[in-house]
Amino acid sequence: MAKIVNQINGWIIIDKPYEMGSTTVVNRLKRLLHPSKIGHAGTLDPLATGVLPIALGQATKTIPYVMDGEKTYQFEVTWGKETSTDDLEGEVLFQSDISPSKEEIENILPGFIGEISQVPPMYSAIKINGERAYDLARKGVEVELKARCITIKELKILSHEDGKTLFEVTCSKGTYVRSLGHDMGRKLGCYGYITLLRRTKCGPFSLNHSILLEKFEKEEYNISNLPLIGILTALDDILVLAVDSEMANMLRQGKALRAKTICEGKFFQMEQVVAFALDQEPIALAKYEKGLFKPFRVFPKEN
Repeated sequence: MAKIVNQINGWIIIDKPYEMGSTTVVNRLKRLLHPSKIGHAGTLDPLATGVLPIALGQATKTIPYVMDGEKTYQFEVTWGKETSTDDLEGEVLFQSDISPSKEEIENILPGFIGEISQVPPMYSAIKINGERAYDLARKGVEVELKARCITIKELKILSHEDGKTLFEVTCSKGTYVRSLGHDMGRKLGCYGYITLLRRTKCGPFSLNHSILLEKFEKEEYNISNLPLIGILTALDDILVLAVDSEMANMLRQGKALRAKTICEGKFFQMEQVVAFALDQEPIALAKYEKGLFKPFRVFPKEN
């Protein structure tokens, strides 16, 4: 029997359930929808919930632009312990009887906002000499992870009670919330680990766009009634320029367009990325070079 392949192009935003890996979510949708291509933008730990953008078909070409976008998380830190994984799964390494007040926590927050240096957790997907850090950690191999520069746009307290605090953070790509909880615990001199982690925004996608995986499976969606979000939504931070059918054909053939034929007098930076669309359908992504838009990612016309 011939393998079923459906031409589905767009994004589905899943509210990822607790204790399920991101790859498992992708595999479930793959079995349900049989898309030509599928992938996700921004891995969530099994213990995390929330926004997991799933790209289908030609939308997979825009995954990097979603991954590069800002993320927003709500996370709870329980004070007084530090674990090997910086979350509920790990072994307790250190303990303290100190429970910080809300005022004490607020006093340290400015030091975690802006461009800061952060060391990723040992239990992370970072590759070290070809192996994942978490695989090395499970083998008991000790390695030193290098600090990296990240940006915390906003960090605030949502609620506080004795022993635990709920935060909301908006941050750049590459931020590890588990490390943030660990570092705040160290700064307060009381230790801390993550006991709740929920992503509420990933690039242009938020919980308002999402659907629970369980509901998605129960609704028995098919290719005619999918809650698809258009490919161009993923390019929210990129300039989109309209073209006519002749220009669209040129771009799809890999031919460059002269900038002055598209928008006379507009200034572009060298290697600036722009998107081209025809009737709200994506045609190509191109880079500006010396007066030309050179396509590097093309969205073929569907039959």
